[in-house]
Amino acid sequence: MEQKPYLSVIIPAYKEGKRISDNLEECIKYFSDKTYEYEFVIVVDGSPDDTAEIARSYKDKLKNLRVIENKENHGKGYVVRQGLLESKGEYRLFFDADGSTAINHLDAFLPEFEKGYDVVIGSRDIEGSFIQVHQAKYKEVMGDMGNWAIRILLGLWQYPDTQCGFKMMTGKAADEIAKRMVVDRFGFDFELVILAKKLGFKIEQMPVRWLNEDGSTVKLTGPNGYFQVLRDLCKTRMRLWSGAYKIK
Repeated sequence: MEQKPYLSVIIPAYKEGKRISDNLEECIKYFSDKTYEYEFVIVVDGSPDDTAEIARSYKDKLKNLRVIENKENHGKGYVVRQGLLESKGEYRLFFDADGSTAINHLDAFLPEFEKGYDVVIGSRDIEGSFIQVHQAKYKEVMGDMGNWAIRILLGLWQYPDTQCGFKMMTGKAADEIAKRMVVDRFGFDFELVILAKKLGFKIEQMPVRWLNEDGSTVKLTGPNGYFQVLRDLCKTRMRLWSGAYKIK
């Protein structure tokens, strides 16, 4: 019987050919002295550049690395869901390919599970967090407005930042949450948090050090735009009301 890894690290990637190498090099350094078993699952989402080729070049450098390459682009939510369900770790982390939140945050996140938490999410808006490089002002304003909409429509009052791309959970929580997730684009983050809450999993927020990296695909309109996130927010609220998530 194959041994289950202690930790699975999932990296969703799209058009990250110029940035993913630096992040993977940091991961190699971070895990060089770790004694527990781990795996890396990089899910490349129909990227037109050389992201998948670069990721595969690290198979001899980064232990237990798998690269899943989707032929078509589906969205970040789709590939995070895919990675959570494909991975086997006792604990499962996903974080952004650009390294905007560094892998060494694991040092603070892992001990929280020993306290009984099932899901630990990074936040840029709680005490102790620090934004090293800010986004463009209009993105920060739109993000703040979106966070308020999320808190109001989903009742997530205690979570000022559901959208930070550094989240970790137990394998059980990952399986139960991911199999219910349906949002394919950037709205998946708040869907994940509300599902975790409704399923009764214990959630903790942790401050992160975050820096904006150039090359973001977030726009005002389009499939990755703020308006699409708003539509997915309203659809998530309707699914909760209708019982579509099948939460007993």
